[in-house]
Amino acid sequence: MKFEQAAIAVQDEAGFVQMHALIDLAFGPHNVEIFLARLSHTVRNVRNFEAVLERGLLGKDAVMLYNALPVSDQAQTRERYFQAVEKVPEDLRQRYCRVYTAY
Repeated sequence: MKFEQAAIAVQDEAGFVQMHALIDLAFGPHNVEIFLARLSHTVRNVRNFEAVLERGLLGKDAVMLYNALPVSDQAQTRERYFQAVEKVPEDLRQRYCRVYTAY
């Protein structure tokens, strides 16, 4: 049986789209290596979403946008971030293995 994620309605469409655009921008093909390099010097753990936000690694407005979202939209945003983390190409994951293995 294949896992199927339940569809959850987005409550704040504008904030949700902006936040997801910031995540997509950070993990875009031209920016992901820069993002991982900055992360390795400040947060040291790519899966620490709250620290990534607090340090402004997704943009200076990311904390404000994220905090303004309803809880269900925040959860979907975190999930989007973690999916992006796992889709980073293997060669970059190896190069920045410290941020992927730190807990």
